[in-house]
Amino acid sequence: MIPSPDALADLLEAELRRFAADHPRSAAAHAAGARSLLGGVPMPWMMRWAGTFPVVMAEAAGARLTDIDGHEYVDLCLGDTGAMTGHAPPAVVAAASEQLGRGTTTMLPTADAAVVGDELARRFGLPQWLVTLSATDANRTAIRLARHATGRPLVLVYSYSYHGTVDETFAVCTPDGRTVPREGNVGAPVDVAETTRAVEWNDVDALADALAPRDVALVIAEPAMTNMGIVPPEPGYHDALRELTRRAGTLLLIDETHTLSLGPGGATLAWGLEPDLVTVGKAVGGGVPAAALGLAGELAARLVGDPDADLEDTGGVGGTLAGNALSLAAMRATLTEVLTDSGFAQAIAVGDRLRSGIEDVIAEHALPWHVQQLGCRVEYRFTREPPRDGTASRAASDPLLERYLHLHALNRGVLITPFHNMLLASPATTLEDADRHTEVFAEAVRDLIRS
Repeated sequence: MIPSPDALADLLEAELRRFAADHPRSAAAHAAGARSLLGGVPMPWMMRWAGTFPVVMAEAAGARLTDIDGHEYVDLCLGDTGAMTGHAPPAVVAAASEQLGRGTTTMLPTADAAVVGDELARRFGLPQWLVTLSATDANRTAIRLARHATGRPLVLVYSYSYHGTVDETFAVCTPDGRTVPREGNVGAPVDVAETTRAVEWNDVDALADALAPRDVALVIAEPAMTNMGIVPPEPGYHDALRELTRRAGTLLLIDETHTLSLGPGGATLAWGLEPDLVTVGKAVGGGVPAAALGLAGELAARLVGDPDADLEDTGGVGGTLAGNALSLAAMRATLTEVLTDSGFAQAIAVGDRLRSGIEDVIAEHALPWHVQQLGCRVEYRFTREPPRDGTASRAASDPLLERYLHLHALNRGVLITPFHNMLLASPATTLEDADRHTEVFAEAVRDLIRS
């Protein structure tokens, strides 16, 4: 049985004391950073770690990370997917190091570019690609292209999905079907209902109603939701999504930034999806900023052939650092030498082990929890039955319990994603690493039950 809030708070307080005692150098570094950095960190989301300050990294390689206090961690966070290759994969280090010595930013293509484009086209089935620095950039570009191609103003999103810092996507739907801003958003330029229509994931009727006015340019969807826990599509949902978007003349973007965990071509390949656009990000650069947007042939030809579409200057597509030589070198090495069929086979096998270990602990103690898996991505949640949409999944969160479990793991040398209970395996992660997480998770649960 899970303890009362007071007992849980006592457990968390003990872990916080242990954390502070074990990380004096990280504490000092954070205090130094507070002199000039907002929140004492380079980006505010780094404040979300479970301790009273983030540990400060000294080095990371493969599936291991070491902080400046000398603690080594089994890293199952992996940069929240950005290091799904593992840290500093040798092939990427070599390619990026060589390119650094030859120049990085010239506004010119390199020989790596065609290799990257061909490999992405082979994996995802879309023939035309452009390279960006982040999935956020790719998604912003996709929205602009879709509005231009369709002449329509609106974007359809799913409540509590996440597609980077894209204004149009910070929207949720209310129980009565209205689109409203997602709580906590900062400085929205306009009322989100002017740009966006939000529906719940897995609700075919709501999707059909939202597309019926034929004013939606683009549906932007992860093939399985990952921001509020893993919420898979129900049987037949993707077929309905594709049929309804085609019937309405709406373009469909599949954002594979996180679901690349399913394999070399993400869910698009694994599930036989047929999107008009695909976003891939984070992991494809092996730690170097990189992402890409794929386009169906007919759509690409329509855009390139349109004299009113200024894709090179004022059209808001890309920037001078997008498609740079360093990113392309890293992408080529990542796609051809790291995130390969064999690399994914190793990572997914570890994902299987992580899932089964968590399931065993849940079953042993008859906890009303469940675990989901998307290839090498695994996540446990605090409901007996898996939620079917983003709003229900958000309601399953328990911030205090999550913080305790995360900090308990960190204090014992296992790092998991701070935003939710996501565990990620890389080609460098081992079955023994998965077993170590199971040991730590089991210990945390036993402490919860005894308290």
